[in-house]
Amino acid sequence: MALMPKRVKYRKLQKGSRRGVATTGAELAFGEFGLKCLENGWIKNTQIESVRVILARQLHKGGKLWIRIFPDKSITKKPAEVRMGKGKGELDHWVAVIKRGRVLFELGGVQEEYARQCFRLAAYKLPLRTKFISRIHK
Repeated sequence: MALMPKRVKYRKLQKGSRRGVATTGAELAFGEFGLKCLENGWIKNTQIESVRVILARQLHKGGKLWIRIFPDKSITKKPAEVRMGKGKGELDHWVAVIKRGRVLFELGGVQEEYARQCFRLAAYKLPLRTKFISRIHK
């Protein structure tokens, strides 16, 4: 299951800004527990997929997973040892733009200690610092 858009208006995008604080998606919306990001940056589609696989394996006993981010920004890259000029590089991968405070993943229907354990495994696969949040303790 490759995480990428089915179609986009423009194939190649500009870099954009990674600064600021998340205004939307900063609160828990579906589950009781969440993984919140503490830094700004990009998360690749492959990293999101690896977290999804880990959490899906952990939740085989029950519980529900919500992925709150989607990689809809294309990143281009020019081949190694190519001279300057000759246009923008070819599409390399897709990323989700993450601002600090954004909830990345949510879990429901599991115990708090088990959710902490699951998100600890997931956090190892992500390039940004995260923290565990819950609806109960606020």
